[in-house]
Amino acid sequence: MSPKNTFFIGVDVGTGSARAGVFDANGALLGSAAHPIAMNRPKPDFVEQDSENIWQSVCQSVRDALAQSGTPADQVAAIGFDATCSLVIRDQDNRPLGVTPDGDDNWDVIVWMDHRAVREAEECTATGAQVLKYIGGTMSPEMEVPKLMWLKRHHPDHWNKMGAAYDLADFLSFRATGNTARSCCSLTCKWTHLAHQDDPWDRDFLSQIGLEDFNAKTGIDAKALAVGDLIGTLSEQGAADLGLTTDCVVGAGLIDAHAGALGTLGEYLDGNLDQHFAMIAGTSTCHMALSSEPRFIKGVWGPYFGAIAPGLWLNEGGQSATGALLDHVVAMHPFSHGMGRDAHKLAGEKLLPMMQEKADLAPRLHVLPDFHGNRSPLADPEALGVISGLTLDQSEESFLKLYWATACAIAYGTRHIIDALNDTGYDITHIHLSGGHTASAVLVKLYADITGCTVVMSDCEEPVLLGSAMLAAGALDASNGSGGLANAARKMAGKETSHAPDTSAKADHDRRYAVFHMMHAHRKALDAVSKP
Repeated sequence: MSPKNTFFIGVDVGTGSARAGVFDANGALLGSAAHPIAMNRPKPDFVEQDSENIWQSVCQSVRDALAQSGTPADQVAAIGFDATCSLVIRDQDNRPLGVTPDGDDNWDVIVWMDHRAVREAEECTATGAQVLKYIGGTMSPEMEVPKLMWLKRHHPDHWNKMGAAYDLADFLSFRATGNTARSCCSLTCKWTHLAHQDDPWDRDFLSQIGLEDFNAKTGIDAKALAVGDLIGTLSEQGAADLGLTTDCVVGAGLIDAHAGALGTLGEYLDGNLDQHFAMIAGTSTCHMALSSEPRFIKGVWGPYFGAIAPGLWLNEGGQSATGALLDHVVAMHPFSHGMGRDAHKLAGEKLLPMMQEKADLAPRLHVLPDFHGNRSPLADPEALGVISGLTLDQSEESFLKLYWATACAIAYGTRHIIDALNDTGYDITHIHLSGGHTASAVLVKLYADITGCTVVMSDCEEPVLLGSAMLAAGALDASNGSGGLANAARKMAGKETSHAPDTSAKADHDRRYAVFHMMHAHRKALDAVSKP
């Protein structure tokens, strides 16, 4: 297959849909498609999905993207998968195994945002184990270890039937190839795998939290593959499902946000990474910073070795609800009832010209955005949101001010994370933004003005898919070792558009950011009085 006729497919499974994109060897997107995936919420804080439904949506998306691009299946050289860090449970015969007592077995995925394991996460943190150093000192209920603890305690009959547990991206690779190999990205970021050590598992910690049978139940019995390493070629069944050929190779995958980071930072892997920061912002937001040496930052996940690219350390901050928070605020306000997505469109059209005239649109209205906890840098999953400065006004003006104040709060949360990174050796000057927030001129402007950083956006309309296509291309060049991924990323990286901060807005946002910190302190004081 000549380079001229070589094509790559990137697959991204997000919270609500599966998407696929076909790229040429230079990173040009030739066609893409998406299909929804089902969600089940049987109880508060329980969020589940169906792995077979996800796989069907992936396969349909790949077939549709191929058709749209006009690419012959036998010209697709490699495919890469990324997905949310959701937990897939299978029995000993590789059949779906339900994750909630009295629930149906098809709901075999605990979604990343599921918070059923808050108590188990607290127990992990309370151990003070050395492995916690590499996740910011605090275990999150969004990670897989506390979810496994919950299953063993609350669903023991299914725990006894378990034959394997996968991070979702690894499950997709398994369905495609039949190979159970796991990616360094998923295991290191979500399973307490220490990729920089010869023995990557802290077995004393696993025994201490009651998971001495961890390896047997999860089916993890080997060290993880580096991102972009060759897993194998498509199996006959995988090729038939996807509409590809068994000559197509598969690379070790990524968590979805990490694919976005690779897609936007790929060309900088050999440069001054301390100044570049990837932000993948949609329903939630992930913040990714890379360095050549490990940096330990309280409340920020990592340092993770090799989680995005071989040889580099990753620090990962995050906000569990950003786009979801704006959706929630729209649903809360009486003015927007019945408007649906048009409310976001109206807010964008009305607010942007107002912001260009005046930096502070609501001096007495302030929001703490922790409606689904604070992932970073406070690492408090039970933190609550706060709105200060409400009146009885239900007008359009009231809606716009609340929407703007909420968007500001989301950007202040990002600044809070950047401050924590910069305090430990980074010098962030550029935010490489991808995800749904790139479509909001209001958010793009606020991210620049509030952080003082230049916001950079890839001209590729699907940078997350591009990241997965890059790892696919790296797998095709696996004989080149770690250079395969770096070379592919450099070659496939596209052009960029930059948005500089408005320095005239700095004083107003500095003042509001000081209020943001005061509200954190006040909430903490109120919680101390209110909690029994």
